[in-house]
Amino acid sequence: MLQWDGFWSPHQISSPRCTGAVWQADKIEDELEMTTVCHRPEGLEQLEAQTNFTKRELQVLYRGFKNECPSGVVNEETFKQIYAQFFPHGDASMYAHYLFNAFDTAQNGSVKFEDFVMALSILLRGTVHEKLRWTFNLYDINKDGYINKEEMMDIVKAIYDMMGKYTYPVLKEDAPRQHVEVFFQKMDKNKDGVVTLDEFIESCQEDDNIMRSLQLFENVM
Repeated sequence: MLQWDGFWSPHQISSPRCTGAVWQADKIEDELEMTTVCHRPEGLEQLEAQTNFTKRELQVLYRGFKNECPSGVVNEETFKQIYAQFFPHGDASMYAHYLFNAFDTAQNGSVKFEDFVMALSILLRGTVHEKLRWTFNLYDINKDGYINKEEMMDIVKAIYDMMGKYTYPVLKEDAPRQHVEVFFQKMDKNKDGVVTLDEFIESCQEDDNIMRSLQLFENVM
């Protein structure tokens, strides 16, 4: 069962273990020893400079990405299909939609390897501020620079639907709204009805559960 602490960051449910062969970054060392990368993206050295991955790690990640997405890009429908495999007891489609939009920085309906690895670098090896900024962007659905209560509710409800009944403790029907009320009131420090990036970062840093979730995958690779 999966523990529910009232607020989910993408580091808890978009970790390398949760999204298929492409995301299985904990097997990097074995892959490095056993495989030879046949394909590589252009500008590998540039990606090495822009991310916290080594060239060899990028090569292995690219090989996995190409295995899952031979065309070199993944669209939202494929992303949803991959993601759904890991949450068979719930409906992961809406959360996968929001997560895909966070990866799709160009907002063109497709995620390239470069998009994927830049986000993965932040989620796994970024600073606390970088991780929280990325998470804020996930919750800021309309990209206006603020999180309102409806956006937070949409994300939390999507997570609730994805987890299904396999959570501990078992969640009541109105649990998403209750959690949103608690966290939104905590984060909206000036009570203006929206949460700014600064308010979001400050509130998250004050919450031990959230900070532990940010550290969970720092040593995955």
